[in-house]
Amino acid sequence: MSDRSQIFNRSAQEHLMYIQEKVNPVLEALVTAVLLERPDDPSFFMLRWLCEQTKSLDGAEQGRTTAGEIETVQAEIKRLQERKAELLGILGQDLGIDMKSERSTKVDDESEEEEEEEEEEEEEEEEEEPEELPEPPRAIRPRQSVSAEAYGAWNKKEAFSPPVYEKSAEQKERIEKCLERNFLFHALDKKDLATIILACQEKLVEPGETVIQEGDDGQSMYLIEDGKVECYKRQNEEDKLVKTCDAGDIFGELALLYNCPRAATVICKEASTLWELDRETFNNIVKDAAASKREMLSQFLKEVPLFSSIDEYELMTIADAMKVQLLEEEGTTVIKQGDVGDCFFIVMEGECAAMKAFVEGQEPQKVMTHKVGDYFGELSLISNAPRAASVATSTPNVQLMSMDRKTFKRLLGPMVDILRREAVRYDTHVSSSSGV
Repeated sequence: MSDRSQIFNRSAQEHLMYIQEKVNPVLEALVTAVLLERPDDPSFFMLRWLCEQTKSLDGAEQGRTTAGEIETVQAEIKRLQERKAELLGILGQDLGIDMKSERSTKVDDESEEEEEEEEEEEEEEEEEEPEELPEPPRAIRPRQSVSAEAYGAWNKKEAFSPPVYEKSAEQKERIEKCLERNFLFHALDKKDLATIILACQEKLVEPGETVIQEGDDGQSMYLIEDGKVECYKRQNEEDKLVKTCDAGDIFGELALLYNCPRAATVICKEASTLWELDRETFNNIVKDAAASKREMLSQFLKEVPLFSSIDEYELMTIADAMKVQLLEEEGTTVIKQGDVGDCFFIVMEGECAAMKAFVEGQEPQKVMTHKVGDYFGELSLISNAPRAASVATSTPNVQLMSMDRKTFKRLLGPMVDILRREAVRYDTHVSSSSGV
């Protein structure tokens, strides 16, 4: 039986198990390393990381550095390519037409050999009993994440009932303020947010106490109400400090998001109050809501002309950073002329009106209407100037996407030139409204 037949005879289940058991562990560890380091050149970082992992498996007797090995291989490849081109040139000069005729003869000989082999294979197939071909594997949808937990007939999601730890109104308010600072929880509605708050369990830790150990399975994530923790990663037989988390920060979420072992050890720096959220609650509420939000917002952003040239990965990154808010009342102020700009907005549903007072004390005039897909608030963030106009909802139930100043600079910084160029639309509307 040919190699191709053997491949088709492998079941889809075997392929899936191979990916889960062999490929996923490597990809999960690689993604975790990239997220922790956030290198400027991810491609080179991943190549170096894979080389280091291979080197550690082969043994420590290899004396050359990873960078040196890569340079040596690249130089050898370049030398062989140059030598190949040189030999081809010599052959072309010496043989000329004879070389062409030789290739033609060789092709004819190969064709005759192939015909003979085909005849022999046909005879063998007639002698052997025909085997029943396996059913083609069913199409497997691409995984949303290299580390997403698999669910199938052998691993079905069961009904979920979150834990409940009663809290005072003051405690609930403090936890909610902390959760609002992290984008992972922006996708939650009020009901799910209340469920998460009740599911958090208080944990008091002392200085020097280890909260998370690198390499362990991740069973929960933590929110810091007050205090400070330090994250250490084992590198070259030493523990290297890679991050410090303060009040309002969360940690331990990577192991839950990517279903991988703990990527670092977390040690309490000073007496701290933590809120612990278990894996099952995180997966069933936070993770699912974040995935649904990402899909919905990504599809919407694709229709916004400003983001038409952005690739899928960048689009999802922007979607993750967006916060969605619903303004039910018509006439609700979104931004006010003269205020310091701290957010960028995109209209998802409804309409907003931009009002501008051209002279201090004068009644503001309507200069622009922002409809679905329109954006506003970017000029103040680009120029670091006060808001040039006020914007309020002009219809009920207006839904807006928003992004804070820091995230705007980080994610949309490369688009500043486009945003500046598009800013002429404001000048056009202002001129027409003022009769100029």
